[in-house]
Amino acid sequence: MEADVPGTVLKRERTRDAVLELIESRSPGDAIPSERALCSLLGVSRPTVRAAVDELVATGLLVREHGRGMFVAPAKITQELVAGDRALTVPQAAGAWSSRLLEFTTLQAGARVGRKLRMSPAAEIVYVARLRLVDGAPMAIEHLHIRAELVPGLSAQELESGDLYEHLRTTHGVHVHEAVQAIEPTVVTRAEAKLLDVPELSPALLFERLTSDTAGRPVEYVHSLYRGDRYRIVSRLALGPAAEVAPDREGHHPGIPPGDFAHGDAITSSTRGDIQAGA
Repeated sequence: MEADVPGTVLKRERTRDAVLELIESRSPGDAIPSERALCSLLGVSRPTVRAAVDELVATGLLVREHGRGMFVAPAKITQELVAGDRALTVPQAAGAWSSRLLEFTTLQAGARVGRKLRMSPAAEIVYVARLRLVDGAPMAIEHLHIRAELVPGLSAQELESGDLYEHLRTTHGVHVHEAVQAIEPTVVTRAEAKLLDVPELSPALLFERLTSDTAGRPVEYVHSLYRGDRYRIVSRLALGPAAEVAPDREGHHPGIPPGDFAHGDAITSSTRGDIQAGA
């Protein structure tokens, strides 16, 4: 790195790129040189190095540990969106996923959820909140709202031990057909930050999904909050015909219990407005 590169912004950008190269040459958990050492190595000032490092910490590529130094952050969980012929298919995300139940209750839908599920605000829904973990680390908070009339007798144990949509099919005769899902950036509240083990107001991804059955009846409304520092979305666009490949059915869909849509049901992606329009 040249010390006399004109322009503060350019200096910071080149410093960031140099530190990024160091990160990419190492493995998660490996240490990188201190800010003082980076100043000497790159020939730039301490504020320039700090600004670049702060940006990489904020984006989840570096981790600062007080009294120990800076380390390469754990690899992000990548969710790929693939445009197919009929719909936008969603291959499952990587990692060993598990859940911790936070709340399970039956209550009135209320105005907002009632509009989305096209039911009376006084009608009952099953509300489920759970913490999703990857390799034991908190990754997301999911809030599920299901028409109570469709799942009489549903228990927390049933929900956690099996495929919800398979349970709907085999036990209640409800055949899930389509999900419209939106994704947008947000930040976490204090309570959410505590559950996800991140600082308050940390960046996050908000997933909202409305699931319908074969008759077009809304079955379930879900909104989920995923850590912005550990989760990313990658889109693969089909630009021409290709041989049909059977999708991998094991893993995790964002906001969708493992094993869901295992029978070829379509998943579509849209904007937040599309979800609201479908309510």
